[in-house]
Amino acid sequence: MMYETNSYDIAIIGTGPAGISAAINAAIRKKKFILFGSENLSAKVECSHLISNYPALPEISGKELNERLAAHLKQMDIVITAERITGVYNMGKYFMLLADQKEYKADAVILATGAQTVKEIKGERKLLGRGVSYCATCDGNFYKDKTIAVISDNKESEEEVDFLAGLARKVYFYPSYKTDYSKENVEHLTNPAVSVDGERHADGITLKDGAHIAVDGVFFLKQSVSADVLLGGLEMSNGSIAVDRDMSTNIKGCFACGDCTGKPYQIAKAIGEGNTALHSAITYLSALKSKIE
Repeated sequence: MMYETNSYDIAIIGTGPAGISAAINAAIRKKKFILFGSENLSAKVECSHLISNYPALPEISGKELNERLAAHLKQMDIVITAERITGVYNMGKYFMLLADQKEYKADAVILATGAQTVKEIKGERKLLGRGVSYCATCDGNFYKDKTIAVISDNKESEEEVDFLAGLARKVYFYPSYKTDYSKENVEHLTNPAVSVDGERHADGITLKDGAHIAVDGVFFLKQSVSADVLLGGLEMSNGSIAVDRDMSTNIKGCFACGDCTGKPYQIAKAIGEGNTALHSAITYLSALKSKIE
């Protein structure tokens, strides 16, 4: 499989307040960067009825704040790359990010992926890469004419569901949201899966009502996966990314900010951490450049 590769100083993953803060400061500092995430920005912010503790913006609604953040990005000509990153690989002196049919190279990475809202189910992590996948485009062809289960928490992923349905013989589909998606070989499940079954390879799922369905593979199409699954070796603390005061992680060149670093889940904290993470990344890049020279 051939991939298109693009190179950047910094890759920022996430378009919530933390990721946007990092991107704005990256633009000001004239760095070559790429911002991955949803063009609709943060759904969590959008749903906030009233934000009363953000300095200088008293009693602003989440919707209005998202609109202002989007306007700020537009004013600075910052473009969002609406691709889901399915893997970040530490190559030593740089990082390789995988998204669908493209690879992105970056000297530093800032994770602003938000708090993981969907808990992993039993067997999901154990069988990852052995019948469990988070990437339809990457692994879909392994399941041509086979039976698969697809579990999705976002409507945007239905393009990937459609792609998988075009390959598989049968698709058992459980969306955690309301949808009218329909295809001849797709059967909607009304009960969520509580476990992925199998020893060396996934061979089925068990539903909340106790029913067992035999499948050849299971795809989880999530808005965000656990950070240590996204980037192997990343140190976690109580389900959040462990960071130092400068937002650095245990992996050199990787920084994290916002809700993914833990409580408090506050917009002001996220924006401050995004700023800090970006400036720490710049310091790291300067040191990296000095070593090369």
